[in-house]
Amino acid sequence: MGRTLVAVLAACAALLLAPALAVAAEGTSAPSRSSSPSSAAPSAVVATLSNLKTLTRWAYPQSAAAARQSPSAHARVVGYLHYLTPDGQAEIYLALRSYTLGRSKWIQVEVPGRPNGRKGWVPAAALGELHVTHYELRVNRESLKITLYRDGRAIWSAPVGVGRPSLPTPTGHFYITEKLESIGGGVYGPFALGTSAYAPTLSEWPGGGVVGIHGTDEPQLVPGYPSHGCIRLHNQDISYLYGMIEPGTPLEIV
Repeated sequence: MGRTLVAVLAACAALLLAPALAVAAEGTSAPSRSSSPSSAAPSAVVATLSNLKTLTRWAYPQSAAAARQSPSAHARVVGYLHYLTPDGQAEIYLALRSYTLGRSKWIQVEVPGRPNGRKGWVPAAALGELHVTHYELRVNRESLKITLYRDGRAIWSAPVGVGRPSLPTPTGHFYITEKLESIGGGVYGPFALGTSAYAPTLSEWPGGGVVGIHGTDEPQLVPGYPSHGCIRLHNQDISYLYGMIEPGTPLEIV
């Protein structure tokens, strides 16, 4: 009789504990496939390609791709890549940042032209191999001085002439787009450098618009404010700079 009572009580206890055990088992079950971390949507990776001081990357265009406001084929177009500069030289573009999402990769570039300061995103395939420069060029309109830096250290400087008050040389971050010899005869000296900067209205650069860095046939006006927006150097100084500078070198005008 005693054993029968114990058996009955054990059976009742099992019936009472069964729902609790079922709940406990359910709480420790393996996560469903939908909650697995491996199935989470991939996140975009953004990387800086150029700091415009000690490391700057640039490339030649591989197509006349549209530059867009954001890294998306549906974003607003802010400009287009061009194969040639206004002077007929090979155009280049600074590579500022990259954006990677899955198999999609975009690169942010500076877009030369008015208004100054435009940036846009292009598919990475629209650009060729990335080249590197460790130089930086700065022009100070108040001290009337141009300074060349390498790896953040000043290695050379010279006096300059810049735009007169009514036709100022624009300020901002730009870059050297091309190297030219003997443009416009002796007026521009022996050498000239094209830049991505554009004067607000006009400049003395052939064809107008582009802010160039060049020599002069009026050395007595340097340093000073004699130009229509371009940056003038003494001929011996532009000759030295021409030999040192590389396309893609960032240019800051303050």
